[in-house]
Amino acid sequence: MKTVVIGSGSWGTALAQVLADNGHEVIEYGINLEEVNDINENHENSKYFGNTKLNPELKATTDISVVKDADVVLLAVPTFAIESICEEIDPLLTKKVIIVNVAKGFNPKTNERLSDVIRRCISRDHLSSVVSLIGPSHAEEVVVRQLTSIDAISLDDEDAKTIQKLFSNSYLRIYTGNDEVGSELGAAIKNVMAIASGILGGLGYGDNTRAALITRGLQEMIRYGTFFGGKEETFIGLTGIGDLIVTCTSPHSRNFQAGYQIGKENTVENFFKNNKKTVEGIRTAQIVHDVAKEKGIDMPICEEVFEILYSGKEPKDCAKDLMIRKLKAEF
Repeated sequence: MKTVVIGSGSWGTALAQVLADNGHEVIEYGINLEEVNDINENHENSKYFGNTKLNPELKATTDISVVKDADVVLLAVPTFAIESICEEIDPLLTKKVIIVNVAKGFNPKTNERLSDVIRRCISRDHLSSVVSLIGPSHAEEVVVRQLTSIDAISLDDEDAKTIQKLFSNSYLRIYTGNDEVGSELGAAIKNVMAIASGILGGLGYGDNTRAALITRGLQEMIRYGTFFGGKEETFIGLTGIGDLIVTCTSPHSRNFQAGYQIGKENTVENFFKNNKKTVEGIRTAQIVHDVAKEKGIDMPICEEVFEILYSGKEPKDCAKDLMIRKLKAEF
């Protein structure tokens, strides 16, 4: 099978290398010529991974037409680019392909889940199914072949198994699942919780506080996800608690890093003024806040993150307000 990875960033490069390690035909597409040349000539993607050497069999290109004879197309681009890249590649496809998405979040214009965006933008003649390859993972660890487990989630069980076999090896273990709603909502909302975790770290709070945040944050993910039809057990799996733990505790996480800066300065002002990175949890916080308000879903942590990001509330006040809410039983 031929796989084209769209996106020459960190996650796209790490997953393309997995396929190269597995002996599959893979080519990585990117719009940044320097990154593409770095991969082809130096076997590095130094912008993201420093001097880490990549599999020399991994090749990259700036020619988007390479998708025309692909069997699998993996989208490793930010959420805001999913719609436009699907519209760009659809007329280039010559047969039905499996579209694998690794982004976590929502369409910024329509608030759709990303699998729904892909199904809307790729014609039926060109789409076998959508598979979400998500779970607790950082590209910085996968690229140096640290042991990692994630999920291939799809409404098509056979295509999920195909992707499972394609990517699995001695350092990357893939499980399959079919709860698209629960998995995608969990993977998106955990980014909001990671911002909250970073904020608490920046404020100087320690392990007790983070453990409470992760545990109560999981309850909010379950509450929100099951409201829309997700299965409760999904949230105790890799795309739920697994993804939540790694993103709330790791300095690799952009969402955690963003929250840490905001918490340390006790204001969001400088972050928005200087940030140049894609931090998916920022937009997700607004979407989850708006939907939760409309549907009457209780999301106190997400609510406080929204207040910090969009209403200018001081992080230290949000932490206090969460602690002095009306007392109740845990379950």
